Amino acid sequence: MTEYVEVQTAAGRVRGRWRPTTGGRGAPRSAAFLGIPFAEAPIGDLRFQAPVPKAPWDGVRDALEFAATAQRGDPGVTLIPEPSIEGDSTLNVNVFTPDQTAAGLPVLVWIHGGGYFAGSPASPWYDGRNFTRDGVVTVSISYRLGFDGFGWIADAPSNRGVRDWLLALDWVQHNIAAFGGDPGRVTVAGQSAGGGAVLTLLGMEAAQHLFHGVYAISGALGDVAPARAEAFGRALAAAAGVEPTVAGFSTVSEDRLLALQKKATRLGPSSMTTMIDEGLPLGPAIDGDLLPRPTRESLRAGVGADKPLVIGAADDEFTMAFTGTAATALRWVPQSVLLNRLGLRGSIRAEYLAANADVVRLGKARLAGRVLTDGMFRRTVPRIAADRADAPTWLYRFSWPSGHFGFAEHCLDVPFFFDCLDGPSMEALAGPNPPQALADELHGGAVAFVATGDPGWSRHEGDAGTVRVYDVQTRDVSDAYASVRALI
Repeated sequence: MTEYVEVQTAAGRVRGRWRPTTGGRGAPRSAAFLGIPFAEAPIGDLRFQAPVPKAPWDGVRDALEFAATAQRGDPGVTLIPEPSIEGDSTLNVNVFTPDQTAAGLPVLVWIHGGGYFAGSPASPWYDGRNFTRDGVVTVSISYRLGFDGFGWIADAPSNRGVRDWLLALDWVQHNIAAFGGDPGRVTVAGQSAGGGAVLTLLGMEAAQHLFHGVYAISGALGDVAPARAEAFGRALAAAAGVEPTVAGFSTVSEDRLLALQKKATRLGPSSMTTMIDEGLPLGPAIDGDLLPRPTRESLRAGVGADKPLVIGAADDEFTMAFTGTAATALRWVPQSVLLNRLGLRGSIRAEYLAANADVVRLGKARLAGRVLTDGMFRRTVPRIAADRADAPTWLYRFSWPSGHFGFAEHCLDVPFFFDCLDGPSMEALAGPNPPQALADELHGGAVAFVATGDPGWSRHEGDAGTVRVYDVQTRDVSDAYASVRALI
């Protein structure tokens, strides 16, 4: 059997490689096409511009290795193995397909997380081999990060990273049939910033024709306010000693701009409340163009109401921030001072503490982690469900406690979603022997949703609707987000 496989795309022919799947069921092998460019390299005159579609090429282009990533070096912030790859041509797609001669297979498009400033589509955890095993064509996409992708510049197109998502999805519409996929059955999915990305797309009028379902894992919405975006851009320009224009920023090297960005976005104890209340300083911004209003306003207005949505979060996304020496230090901080610093003030405090009595009993570190988690991630879930009213929406919670940390931390659910518990760097996040049965359940629900638009449990309806709780014993529970109601 030949090792290589070729597919004709709109821009030219690409050569991928056949590989085995795992798990002993479904398709025994799948083809991987890595690093296919959907846009020209965003350098030189294109650095701070909207992405330009990749020009056609002659001959056969090898798609055997991951291409360059927008992430440089190791930012030290992601819990998923997400390698950085040097190079200029950073706008690429990776396609995994069970059979390029098939037709009409459902399609999953994955957008990686990393706070909109880090992350990489080249992670072995994002390998689509087990979605393809189960009959789903899988695509992972790259996009510009940090200031290059999302920073305000006076005379540059806004939301360049968002425009990268749109062009990548447009590439899928025009090319995925050649890989056996159905452009009319595309689900976009992502985690953390990637989860925020797919929610942003769900609320974006300009994106509605590019996908047909959304799976949002621990979504962190950007929705950066215009004044905040501009203030950040002007401050960064001042720090660089240039005008806040394309001409000015073009004189700043990539390395120096990245260093200035890191300094400007460094988080400390005093900035936690700001992060909870206002979100991250770099990310999709309200620009009056692609994003004329905050995402939740768009959803309340009915944008995306025809598209099914699965949305959920892990129980203790950011509790890791209060482990080790941080937990020791908290012993000397009065609970009232700690909760004030985390923005939990006034009349809601008593209501919140009563609803989270089980976490309060575990101590201040666990309580602080849950407050930060709820403010950043978990309260978004019932909020979005309420915003969508009667639109088809399914909620879940990921509650299985890591065998390493003892709670369900940020990123823990990703290898269960991809069914890749045999992947590298797993024990540091999940502990030894994470339960394959839970991966079968979560991944199986994701496959069902991509294929049919229904993940296999009851739609969420009303304040106390059904929520799928993924845990040692997976179950369906009513009002499973009651503990965040005080924050909504």
